Amino acid sequence: MLDEMDKRLLSALQNDAHLTAQQLGELLHLSPSQAGRRRQRLETEGFIKSYAAKLDPTRLGLSVQAFVQVQLGTHGPDQAKSFARLIGTRPEVISAWTLTGDADYMLRVFCLDLQALNTLIHEILLPHSAVSRVQSQIVMDQFKHDAPLPT
Repeated sequence: MLDEMDKRLLSALQNDAHLTAQQLGELLHLSPSQAGRRRQRLETEGFIKSYAAKLDPTRLGLSVQAFVQVQLGTHGPDQAKSFARLIGTRPEVISAWTLTGDADYMLRVFCLDLQALNTLIHEILLPHSAVSRVQSQIVMDQFKHDAPLPT
């Protein structure tokens, strides 16, 4: 169970994962050792899955962000596994979800340009034997960036 102090600690770490035990202690009004033990417990219990750097896609030359909906023509475990394996090999697909509704999958992709997105759709996704339809929405502007989870 998370208490209020755990929630405050998780919130602080989502905003800055580099906080030291000393800094966490100051923010939470705890000793550095108490703050460090709480962080370690939350890591051990799986509340904190990992730490990562957030990169700027435009600085990396990734000028096109899109959401790609994929509908399968056949829905069996073999087709789903095969499609998931394909998606797992594609570095431009940064996240993928299975959905209810018309689309079976939603992919978030970052590509160098429109030609790279076109190649992904027409030469990688559509030729897959289970895929019957692909629809893409190109992101014009992201006015709210990936926010921390509510704690």
